[in-house]
Amino acid sequence: MAYRASQDSPWTDFVQRAQKYVSTGLLDIEETNYKLEIAGNLAEARTAVLSDAADWKERLADGFELRDLNFVPWQTRDKFKAWCRENPDDALTVLKALWARNNWSVSERIDAFRVRLPQSVISGLERRGVRTNFTSLLLMALDSERYPPYQAGVFHDAYTRTGYPHNPDDSNEAVTYEHALGFLDRFIEEAALRGLVLRHRLDAQSVVWALNKGRDRTDEPLTLEPNLQSLANDLYFENASFLEEIATLLKEKRQVIFQGPPGTGKTYVARALAKHLAGSEERVTFVQFHPSYAYEDFVQGFRPQTEGGQLGFELRDGPLRSAARQAAIDEDAKHFLIIDEINRANLGKVFGELYFLLEYRDEEIRLQYSDEPFSLPENLYIIGTMNTADRSIALVDLALRRRFSFVEFNTGEEPVKGLLRRWLEKNASGMEWVAGIVKRANERLDDRHAAIGPSYFMKDDLTEERARRIWQHDVLPYIEERLYGQHDRLGEFDFDVLRSGGTGESAVEQSDADAGDEDDSEGDASD
Repeated sequence: MAYRASQDSPWTDFVQRAQKYVSTGLLDIEETNYKLEIAGNLAEARTAVLSDAADWKERLADGFELRDLNFVPWQTRDKFKAWCRENPDDALTVLKALWARNNWSVSERIDAFRVRLPQSVISGLERRGVRTNFTSLLLMALDSERYPPYQAGVFHDAYTRTGYPHNPDDSNEAVTYEHALGFLDRFIEEAALRGLVLRHRLDAQSVVWALNKGRDRTDEPLTLEPNLQSLANDLYFENASFLEEIATLLKEKRQVIFQGPPGTGKTYVARALAKHLAGSEERVTFVQFHPSYAYEDFVQGFRPQTEGGQLGFELRDGPLRSAARQAAIDEDAKHFLIIDEINRANLGKVFGELYFLLEYRDEEIRLQYSDEPFSLPENLYIIGTMNTADRSIALVDLALRRRFSFVEFNTGEEPVKGLLRRWLEKNASGMEWVAGIVKRANERLDDRHAAIGPSYFMKDDLTEERARRIWQHDVLPYIEERLYGQHDRLGEFDFDVLRSGGTGESAVEQSDADAGDEDDSEGDASD
């Protein structure tokens, strides 16, 4: 039976948007013609390489210098050209492996190329997105209509929008590129079934590129990332609205801080959301601040090293500069820097001149230890987490507050409010009464900045014995600290007293009452 296009398929919306763009008549003008020009120049470089022409390096440089070559960062191209100049024999071997006139498949060519090219040649080359991106540029010399350019962020977005499977995170360059070609072939097929003719893979890639940039001339807003509901389900959130709000804040301001008491899942949500939006854990950098953390640790500073038996100092990048560099190289993908416990460091000393860059992403400044201009890429998003229970660190200066949007993780509001009960219902059936204990303890503490978070009890194989142990050794010491000088109140927080609700009811009766309260209004038990 012949395959038919389903109008319920996500491909239908994708192809409709593609049709809107193609109907503008701008496909060749905006997307295809300049790529054909690049491919022509690289084809000349290929001929020079395979014939060992004296000017092969110049031909290759010409192929890299077109103004519209916007899908491979100039830093990547410059470093490869410099390596070719310094190692001409090795460079010829590497290029001939990819460009040889033989019957090798594209995967065989890529494998031969990647095993011969040293890992150190290109900044970020250890990341498959950069390596595959650069390799696809060179493959255009063979036939750009068959082997169009690749960019990880663009294809990731298209896979997500169409429901096409993502390639595994541990895929090598050959597998990653073949997977992208398979997607383009599927796109051509789905488009044809819906009346849109795409001539070849370069057409399909160019349309995907244009849609990623929002050039389909549609009024439909492009969200930061579709399908946040699936992540909300994984996090046991009631719905995706909380995550959607964070995504909007990130899109508008580029940096947010999650604030709330311990155990409310701030760090866990930050890491899960960042990985989801970035599409890969490789695009997420994690760092935790502490009182001794400094600018030299975070941005850039000199570190001791021994060379030839002599002690010296080397200028090294910190996580901020490393993340910014990777984001600049992989400019069409979203990159995230997570700063855990952001308010535990002396922020003025740690951030330094970055206060300026957080507000002016399109500006450049010179760093303390480098004369090289530096800016924060638009595709680098920052998520900080902040504990509000410790009054000594709960306040941050107004300069930082103005540069970040703040998201409250409040145990009295969704999604944190009902989180523990939802998790217990799914993972520890029969232990839902624990949510009631936490709820009543938070009511008696009556301090949203110092409430007990649900994470204390979100443990595998939770039993009554383990719940009592967690309460005795993890939660009660925290409560004692909060109630310093009010020792007479500690009896209110006895495990069994809270379990019965102080009413003399049985645990089962009280648990049923808690569940009823949650159904009616504010009695969700999660904090």
